Amino acid sequence: MPISSTPAFLIDGLQYCNWSRHIFEQMRAARMDAVHVTICYHETFRETAGNIATWNRLFEDHADLIMPGRSATDVSAAHESGRTAIFFGLQNCSALEDDIGLVELLYDLGVRFMQLTYNNQSLLASGCYEPVDGGVTRMGKEVIREMNRLGMAIDMSHSGERSTLEAIRHSERPIAITHANPNFWHQAPRNKSDKVLDALRDSGGMLGLSLYPHHLKGGSNCTAADFAAMAKRLADRIGVSHVGIGSDLCQDQPDSVVEWMRSGRWTKEGSAPGCAPKAIFPPQPEWFRDNRDFPGLRGHLRQAGFAAAEADGILGLNWYRFFAKSFEPARPRFTALETV
Repeated sequence: MPISSTPAFLIDGLQYCNWSRHIFEQMRAARMDAVHVTICYHETFRETAGNIATWNRLFEDHADLIMPGRSATDVSAAHESGRTAIFFGLQNCSALEDDIGLVELLYDLGVRFMQLTYNNQSLLASGCYEPVDGGVTRMGKEVIREMNRLGMAIDMSHSGERSTLEAIRHSERPIAITHANPNFWHQAPRNKSDKVLDALRDSGGMLGLSLYPHHLKGGSNCTAADFAAMAKRLADRIGVSHVGIGSDLCQDQPDSVVEWMRSGRWTKEGSAPGCAPKAIFPPQPEWFRDNRDFPGLRGHLRQAGFAAAEADGILGLNWYRFFAKSFEPARPRFTALETV
């Protein structure tokens, strides 16, 4: 069966690169329509706002290549104008500090995804490296309600099992696991169990498959055929409409950034306790080195048995539909006073 041309949309559910015009040009060479980018790991609200200010300058300096993304219509606009829409996400709730009012301010600044925790215990939930998963906290339930109201997607990529299941249960909207793989394929603290996968399916959520070597069977030596076969097995279990790509690409980052991701300011140890001792970025698989390899995933998916429309869904259309359902307020945020 002949493989058709580029899908209608190409969307990556998570990247954290050392952003530059060089990378933006690679995005455009691949015709990427949207990318969800990390703007916070351990930063405070003020520091996160500073990261957004840096992105605003990037939007100004590279307006021919990238544009802000806040809704599904921005994906369409980027596609039509030959640019890539950039969607902001937080990999931790540290930017909230202890103030639920900051959720709305972050939404107004363009944030559309937030993880309830990054590996550790947070004010909202337990991370996947905690020995005891206490589940979603009282504040976590309130923040989930506020995120649902505003149209900010809940991301449980780095969360523990109980916390993930409770977030799915408490959220009135489908959640996302933007960058992880199934544990049935490769055992890793952040990869997800069958129980989580089934709950995600039943609630209408999305799983973005990670291409970060620590989460791949065989690591950097994982083959494209093995990855695609895993995607097929997953799609057969939870339905192809719930599957996307969240590559977790960390291109051009120095190894010191791994230490920031793991340790932030919460430990004095050279590497975060519980994590692998050597903090380096492993080499990417040779078949996915940067954004230019993203369209090539389609051929591997087709060879694994996906129909053309199913491959299109995994590479972007499923995320597009999720964006359309997730990023608009659930109800009017401000109601004008009636006049007599």
